[in-house]
Amino acid sequence: MIRVMVVDDHPMWRAAVVRDLDQAGFDVVAEAGAGDEALRRAEAVRPEVVVLDLQIPVLGGVEVTRRLVEADSGVRVLILSASGEQSDVLAAVKAGAAGYLVKSASREEFVDAVRRTAEGDAVFTPGLAGLVLGEFRRLSGASRVAEPVAPQLTERETEVLRLVAKGLSYKDIAERLVLSHRTIQNHVQNTLRKLQLHNRVELVRYALESGLDGSDDDAGDTGASGHVRHAP
Repeated sequence: MIRVMVVDDHPMWRAAVVRDLDQAGFDVVAEAGAGDEALRRAEAVRPEVVVLDLQIPVLGGVEVTRRLVEADSGVRVLILSASGEQSDVLAAVKAGAAGYLVKSASREEFVDAVRRTAEGDAVFTPGLAGLVLGEFRRLSGASRVAEPVAPQLTERETEVLRLVAKGLSYKDIAERLVLSHRTIQNHVQNTLRKLQLHNRVELVRYALESGLDGSDDDAGDTGASGHVRHAP
């Protein structure tokens, strides 16, 4: 079972999220209503995924995200927020959040997002994935080089990294390369270890800064939800 901690300062909303996770078969190991409480409990229970609201008292979602990731590189933070503002999304991602979902998402979308976050996917509410990738491209624009990213990566790892940079999910990459989902996860984990990065968001940023997204010559396009949308 996937170990999840839920952080939200509204008790009724938090209880509803916990109920949905319980019913979907997740192991909710802790709850918290404030930032300092979340950090203490995360240290004690070591969740795999933290479902975190941005607007929480004492610290705040962005700072809590940063501290969670710094303390445990294996934890994955999924922001669940009422805000879909660009500044909030980018601040959370830059702090280390693995995904960002707005609270208007359906129960099915939320449960799927938690599961995919645990598997290593970067999950965003439709419309936000493109925003994040676009910001990374803007920041990396002048420094991009069309050189192989690192000689220690294998050809297959570099190929997977290129597809990660385009925003594809692990499922999409596995289908495109005719490999298993587990094999793609292993390639990504090996690449993270070799490049000394912590999560998929950092990996996307690294790939974009290295010019590996192929944005100028890609035949397809990446949809806002992180799935491939082919050109007509």
